[in-house]
Amino acid sequence: MQEEWRQRYPLFPRLLFVLDGTGPAGVTTRINALHAAAKDPALTLFLHTVPVLAAALADLHTYGPSEPVWHPVRTVAWSS
Repeated sequence: MQEEWRQRYPLFPRLLFVLDGTGPAGVTTRINALHAAAKDPALTLFLHTVPVLAAALADLHTYGPSEPVWHPVRTVAWSS
C-alpha cells in the first residue's frame, strides 16, 4: 500500500545542487561544469523531466531559498 501523498507527487520533483567551499568565481565554474555535464546524451530524458538547479550556499543564507538564487542547469518544461 502506497501513502496517498506519494500518488500525487513525482518521484524526483527537482534536483538541487547547493555549492559551497569556493568563492563566486568557483561557483560560476561549478555551474558551468554542470551545464557541460547536462549535454551528456545519457541524461537527456532525465533532464527533460526533472528540473536541475544550482545555488551558492552563501546566497541561500543571505537571501533565502525562495528568492531568485537558483540557476537552472537546463531549462525544463513541466508536464502534468
